[in-house]
Amino acid sequence: MTAKVRTIHIAPEQGASMERLEEVRAVADQGLEGDRYFDTDGTFADRNGSDLTLIEREALEGVAEEYDISLEPGVHRRNVTTEGIALNHLVGEQFRVGDVVCEGVELCEPCSYLERHLEKQGVREALIHRGGLRARILEGGDVTTGAPIERVE
Repeated sequence: MTAKVRTIHIAPEQGASMERLEEVRAVADQGLEGDRYFDTDGTFADRNGSDLTLIEREALEGVAEEYDISLEPGVHRRNVTTEGIALNHLVGEQFRVGDVVCEGVELCEPCSYLERHLEKQGVREALIHRGGLRARILEGGDVTTGAPIERVE
């Protein structure tokens, strides 16, 4: 299976509902146009690697199966839902999302904000070590649904 982008979401401001997009412009060292972190407005705006956040579809399916917690697309507050790639292995690595070059900075561990925002007990525990990846955007471009994801060699 080729790794790819399943869905794309942004929130225009802190606390706003995530909006689903088919395509978004990624800007190096800034983020996704229209997203709260692009304008340094998000909860973790001062944290290195908030340009782009990703989460695995497979991790979300595991949370649903093991904890009976269903997280609909976007409610997890990550920008990109992926398929077919182990994001935890990309910490410290460069990878492409379509034409966009990124570097994995750290795991995107769940926070109490997410659990409060979703009003679902146990979501924080369910997402430990599978809450996704924070990444810097090194070279900008467009991110599209279905775009391939691969390591930079």
